[in-house]
Amino acid sequence: MKTRERILLTSLELFNTEGEANVSTVDIANEMDISPGNLYYHFKGKQEIIGELFNRLESQLIDILEAPLEKSIKTEDAWIYLYVVFEQICNHRYFYRSISDLLQRYPDIEKRFRRLVALKIRTAEAVARELVDHEVLKMDARQVSWLANNVAMQLTFWLNFDNLLSKNTPDPLAIHQGVFQIVSLAAPYLSPQHRYVYDECSSLYEHLIADL
Repeated sequence: MKTRERILLTSLELFNTEGEANVSTVDIANEMDISPGNLYYHFKGKQEIIGELFNRLESQLIDILEAPLEKSIKTEDAWIYLYVVFEQICNHRYFYRSISDLLQRYPDIEKRFRRLVALKIRTAEAVARELVDHEVLKMDARQVSWLANNVAMQLTFWLNFDNLLSKNTPDPLAIHQGVFQIVSLAAPYLSPQHRYVYDECSSLYEHLIADL
């Protein structure tokens, strides 16, 4: 593996475990057992590392979020799709746990992240309409819009909220927690024959909590 790639992977791991604000380029170099000068040859500072990591997050998340817009998602796959989205967000949890601070310090990223949030809303609307068409959800167009906005809010601030409570919920529980919250938002609109979706998700989450 090339040094540049190792720097990015090491930075991502340290940011996720220690918090981006608590990690310096010297910390990254020490973790890799390379000189700060060697790191500086590849990245002129932490800002460049953050920028490259966000490029990857943005690219990967766009691919995932655009999938239901390009091809209808099957009803039975909606549950799995939620896990895919949350897993990707968890892979870059340092960003979501400190989202307000990072967006303030990196205005260029803020503009791009706003577009990601808008894409989250469009995707949530597309999936909700698909579930309405298959009579999994019973809701009108206005309710679909409200649900989509709430889903996007949950996807964006769920880890930040957890961080504010100082829980720092470990993976994979954080992912299950996120999925459960989304299903809870949709639960009031589930048709009677699909109520089991919420019941199963609730039971799984309670079981996971009990094992902590």
